[in-house]
Amino acid sequence: MKAVHFGAGNIGRGFVGVLLHEGGYEVVFSDVDAPLVEAINAAESYIVHEVGEGGEDRTVTGFRAVNSATDPEAVAAEVADADVVTTAVGPTILKFIAPHVVAGLRQRSAGSPPLQVMACENAVGATDTLRAEMEQLVGRDWAQLGSRAVFANTAVDRIVPGQAPAAGVDVTVEPFYEWAIESEPFGEERPNIPGAHFVKDLSPYIERKLFTVNTGHATAAYLGHAASISTIAEALAAPEVYAGVEAALEETSSLLIAKHGFSALEMADYRETILERFRNPLLPDTTARVGRQPLRKLSRHERFIGPAAQAAERGLEVEGLLAAVGAALRFDLPEDEQSVELQKKLAEVGAGSLSAGNFTAEVTGLEPEHPLHSQVASVVAAGSS
Repeated sequence: MKAVHFGAGNIGRGFVGVLLHEGGYEVVFSDVDAPLVEAINAAESYIVHEVGEGGEDRTVTGFRAVNSATDPEAVAAEVADADVVTTAVGPTILKFIAPHVVAGLRQRSAGSPPLQVMACENAVGATDTLRAEMEQLVGRDWAQLGSRAVFANTAVDRIVPGQAPAAGVDVTVEPFYEWAIESEPFGEERPNIPGAHFVKDLSPYIERKLFTVNTGHATAAYLGHAASISTIAEALAAPEVYAGVEAALEETSSLLIAKHGFSALEMADYRETILERFRNPLLPDTTARVGRQPLRKLSRHERFIGPAAQAAERGLEVEGLLAAVGAALRFDLPEDEQSVELQKKLAEVGAGSLSAGNFTAEVTGLEPEHPLHSQVASVVAAGSS
């Protein structure tokens, strides 16, 4: 069996790649980072170091890498006879992956089993996004070409911090992971991924993860960075940061209980598990790294505005989430392009050339008539003064 995985970075090697390997797949990594591709091809194995209680070292073998920037033909050939395609590239990069998968499907033998495609991204419906990009490329021939693949959305969760420069292709991760996959697209022919669980309705699992893990992680990053704290674990040791994260997650839990029927006890246990993971001192994750790309994280369906908008529509409390938004607005990291752009826009609000309401609509995607819009605009106005 063979799996082609797009994105050979830390998550690709330290989460998706290791589980595909343990499922018996030969793993072909596809990436545009030439030095990384060369390093992977020069290694006979790499080690995934799980740090924390219950962690162990896992050795990965049977892999290679191709450069999708310089050799797209090789990528298409790998996809053409693969069993599985996965991604961990970021939701905005899926449009660049689509042409490679389309090219591979065009070369795929008509008698081959359908290619099993799963986008493993921190986004709702990421595989649907990838399929839509592919369909747009193919046009009216999609019905025929698309029949050569099946597409399943996934929810993935594992903390993979920034790695030490000397680590090479080895990866340090936390022991915990979760990979939930839609079951119905596969019928009886499911991919063999140890530890993954297949569910009929994925949306509750995706939103529980995004609105707890991603919201909590980013809240800790922004509140911690505002307090000049360098790591996530140290940030959560600060009472004011911990209280802010707890407040935001209590609000997202209330939404998840109301929307998906999770019990209050179940969500309380889940929150505590997540917070304990964040407090792992062996994971050297920094507030600067986790806080990067604040404009994306403040967008309409992301970790703050997504749950806050739904909560506001239901008349639920959003004060903790609004405080997190305020901290995100203060995220000033000169080496992060989105942070620089965010601060430039806020300066325009402060100078009066851009209204807080227009900033809110532009950055968060909230319509002026939305019940959350005016509340976020007030936070923007306060943050720009």
